[in-house]
Amino acid sequence: MEQEQPVRVGRRLAAIVAADVAGYSRLMGLDEVGTARTLREHRKVTDALVAKHGGRLVKTTGDGVLLEFPSVVDAVECAVAVQAVMAERNQGAPEDRRMQFRIGINLGDILVEGDDILGDGVNVAARLEGIAEPGGICVSSSAYEQVRGKVAVDFTDLGEQSLKNISRPIRAYAAGLSANAHQIASLLSSVPRLSIVVLPFANIGGGPEQDYFVDGVTESLTTDLSRISGAFVIARNTAFTFKGKAVDVKKLGRELDIRYVLEGSVQRGGNHLRVNVQLIDAGTGNQVWAERFDKAVTDLFDLQDEIVSRIANTLDAQLVSAEARRAEGSLHPDAMDLYFQGRAWANKGVTIEQTMQARGFFERALKLDPENLEALVGIALVDATIGATYTSDDRPARFAAAEPAVIKALSTAPQHALAHAVLGMIQIVTYRAAQGIAECERALALDPNLATAHAWIGLGKTYLGRPAETEGHVRAALRLSPRDTFALRWMLFVGHAKLLLGADEEAAMWLGRGIETNRNYPLGHFLLASTLALLGKLDQAKAAVRGGLALDPSFTIHRYNSHLSSNDPTYLAGRERIYEGMRIAGVPEGSGLGTIA
Repeated sequence: MEQEQPVRVGRRLAAIVAADVAGYSRLMGLDEVGTARTLREHRKVTDALVAKHGGRLVKTTGDGVLLEFPSVVDAVECAVAVQAVMAERNQGAPEDRRMQFRIGINLGDILVEGDDILGDGVNVAARLEGIAEPGGICVSSSAYEQVRGKVAVDFTDLGEQSLKNISRPIRAYAAGLSANAHQIASLLSSVPRLSIVVLPFANIGGGPEQDYFVDGVTESLTTDLSRISGAFVIARNTAFTFKGKAVDVKKLGRELDIRYVLEGSVQRGGNHLRVNVQLIDAGTGNQVWAERFDKAVTDLFDLQDEIVSRIANTLDAQLVSAEARRAEGSLHPDAMDLYFQGRAWANKGVTIEQTMQARGFFERALKLDPENLEALVGIALVDATIGATYTSDDRPARFAAAEPAVIKALSTAPQHALAHAVLGMIQIVTYRAAQGIAECERALALDPNLATAHAWIGLGKTYLGRPAETEGHVRAALRLSPRDTFALRWMLFVGHAKLLLGADEEAAMWLGRGIETNRNYPLGHFLLASTLALLGKLDQAKAAVRGGLALDPSFTIHRYNSHLSSNDPTYLAGRERIYEGMRIAGVPEGSGLGTIA
């Protein structure tokens, strides 16, 4: 009988990190629910640090964690970063409520069983954790030999230590922060997301009158940024204490517990005003975004409003993008991490692929937190956007899914400006233009910078049979957010309205501008083809059709006609011109078309 071969046990050399919370039982006795919640919040921070340094979470044991790193240097740097961040997070807490980690690190041989690791190397790390001071790090001599002189850490020789259930004495070293150790941490603490201070803008070469204008820009920006959903903005009274002073951005971030700093300057030359703005990551000191605004001076108050609204709209997208990049590195993203990634995808454009990517992140966020308001509004916006693109035949189903979601959000947060705008958008494209316009007006009352609400009011006027009014509303949107991702659609609103009015030259201009802004929106090409055909420019019209079909081969006049949004007689009569132009240009009719009405 063949003898069964023994199973070979997997082994490898690794850096092992064991950590727990000092006095966890005492903290649980003081406040069980609060302590558990605080530990979860801290672990979001430590998880990000572990991921950044290439570590792997092996397992959690109540208040403790076991980690594995391929490099001892990475393990020690991660431990130092964790303790530095925890020291900052504990500053505002009463001494008896502070949550402090003890960390033990060992380099040793380990046994591998699936995802778990075992053996003497793990046990030594766990025993070193037990002798570490609260907030401290204790490393074995084997680990110390690998990191000595390679990390910004001071070590104290603790001598030979007799550790429980370890047969031989282990030489141990206590690791402490050196003067440069905070550079390792790079401020990855869990400060509020979208937290920002607007520093007083610098007045370059201007007199007292311009000083008032510059201060007004700072104050208005502080107010307008606070309207961004989820934003935490430092009050003007605090921000103005830094006026005229040189500021260390990293130090300011730690003092105010914020992630971002916005600073800028205003310079006037004759009748011209230049505003420079930059957004800085307070943790790294790196510039996230910078922009320059040049405007002719007419009415200073109108100019202030325009500059502030443009900066606020641009910053909304930039802050979301920055938070999405942070979230990508998280081992255990929470609902808001996923929401920001969804918003970042939604902000990229209007293709089906991009909007579906956004929807996927919003869905994941809602699975983690079914009451997440922002994700709920996000998924409604995505569904409404897809429904309004004319790229599929499930338009009614999209709107049927979007409307209950946004109504649910508004029942919880009746002051949510974007939710009102999304509801208005849905109503405008489902035969309820007057109601939709009223919702968009409510959105603007809550957030005057919400450019998209202006644009959709313009489309609503078209559906009410008043296309001559559309251009004014779209111009208001473009004034607030001229580089908006969705500006191409707003330009199409005007081009569509001009077509209905028979102003074909103007229609061609607006539709051409929209396509130049973003060539990936099929309907723009088909509307331009119709316009060019009506102008007798048949070769250009056919080229436009080819461009549209390359993006959406399934588009037909039948689909476009079946996606009506109004039964207003003036609107329906104008649509006949569009259908006729599309036929002349060669847009496919589609099956079952019959008579278009």
